[in-house]
Parts: sequence; structure tokens; C-alpha cells
Amino acid sequence: MTLIEDTRTRLGAVGAWLPSAPLAPPPDVERAATRRLAEAGYSSVWSGEGPGGRELFAAFGDLLASVPDVVLGAGIANAWARPGRTAEKGGATLAHAHPGRFVLGVGIGHAVQAAKYGEEYRPLDRMRAYLSEMDTVARENPAPVAFPRVLAAVGPKMLELARDHTDGAHPFAQPVSHTPYAREILGPDKLLIPHQTVLLGSREDARASVRRSVAQSRQFGVKAYLAGWKRLGYTEADIDGPSDRFVDDLVLWGDAATIAKRVGEVLDAGADHVLLTPSATTFESTVDTLVELAPAVLR
Repeated sequence: MTLIEDTRTRLGAVGAWLPSAPLAPPPDVERAATRRLAEAGYSSVWSGEGPGGRELFAAFGDLLASVPDVVLGAGIANAWARPGRTAEKGGATLAHAHPGRFVLGVGIGHAVQAAKYGEEYRPLDRMRAYLSEMDTVARENPAPVAFPRVLAAVGPKMLELARDHTDGAHPFAQPVSHTPYAREILGPDKLLIPHQTVLLGSREDARASVRRSVAQSRQFGVKAYLAGWKRLGYTEADIDGPSDRFVDDLVLWGDAATIAKRVGEVLDAGADHVLLTPSATTFESTVDTLVELAPAVLR
């Protein structure tokens, strides 16, 4: 069995994605939440790192040691937080200590993060060089235990980079219609692990959630998300409305059974593993909603 095949088996169909910033909790709360989600049946729990938040590899070392029998995924380890060689060594260290339980997602982040370091934001060039640095370390000092790497990728060129230089892609904040688009570029032999927002509620509740997402994307200059939505055929009017079609594609809303059906559509469209994150205002309510959804979405 190849690494990708083994990872697909370990991950299963559905995982949980927890916010890292600005809702990231103290370590004891994160441990308890991860344990609770594992007990609810989620085979993987993912989170990332944001500006001023906890350091991802240190946090994951603590979580992997504290919560057995669950795969932890980095969604994502930010390329501005550490050199590529350090990310590769960190991943290898965690995989060696906890074989088969760690997926390293890496990503270029956003222009505002590059500006903090006085760097020009050239995401594709920077990410290609970053992965090359990781590859060099992996060749010179092979990891004792193999572990999968996936790339945060939305647009076609970044998806091609994921296809050619990693084990797959982890698209974030994209509509359901992005999944078949990404699968076509990746081909059948790479991992596709999309993040999907879910909401137990009405379309109007989902519409308010979408408005917040659009406002945040514009506030922080996250052009990749906006460009990705337009690439899939959404107009400024769809995004600003937001239109029913855009709301229904970006957020899996409804009751638990409806959300479970929509998750099935994402899997049928080519996803290997769908990461669910509720539209919530607190860390606690995020976890509560994921536990409430578990019996329906984990069938």
C-alpha cells in the first residue's frame, strides 16, 4: 500500500477542522476538544496557526501525545512561520513519534504576512522554493517514518504545484463546485482534502455567514479566495449579494441530515476527506456543533 493509499484509509471520509485564530483556546481546552471529537467518531482533527497564535509543531506534539487514536492534520503550517527545512524536520519528528497519525499541510498564507517580514508576496515562486527546500532535507536525511504532505491550493497553478511536488491539496474556503475543478487538475492519484463550512440553520443564517467571510477576505486582502470564487463563475454581484447560488455552494446549511447529504455530494465530486468547520462565534460552539453533527455525517 502506498503512502497516499494508507493515508486515505486512515483518514476515512470526514474530519473536523478547528479554528486556530482568533478563537484558539488554551492548551488544556484544545486537548479536551480534540479528545471529545475523537470520541465522537471523527478520524481526523485539523487546525492551523495564525499570527500571534501557538506554534503549530509544538502544539501538535502535545496533542498527539495527549489524544490517542486520531490523525492530526496541519491546516496549515504557515510558510512565513519557519523555513522549509524546519517544517520538514518538524513533520518527520512528529511522524516518527506517532506513526500514521500526522498529515503536514503547508501553505503560503497571505500578503499581509509577507509584508510583516518585509517580503514581496510572490506565492507561487515562494512556495515552489519552500517545497524544494523541504525536498532537499528529505533526500539528505530521509524521515524514519514516511508522512504525507499536502499543499494549501486554490488556483490552477498552485494545484499543479500540489500535484507535482506534494501528496495532494488542501483547498480552503472554496465552494463545493471547487472540488471537481481541483480533482481534474490533481488527477486521481493525489489526496484532495477540502475544507467546508457547515451551519445548522437556514439559508438566511448561511447568508450572514457568507457576508462575514467575504468581508474578512477583503479586509485582510485575501485575493486568492476572491479570485477562486470568480474562477468558478461567480460574479461580483453573486459575491456581494450574496446570491442564493453562492450561499448554497459555499456553506453546507440545513439540518444534520441535509448537511450529511451535501457532504456526500462533495465526496462524490472527488474529495478524499472532507473537513467540516461550523460557522460559529466561539471555539466551544464550534466543537459542540461538530459533536452534534457526528451521528449524521459519520455514517
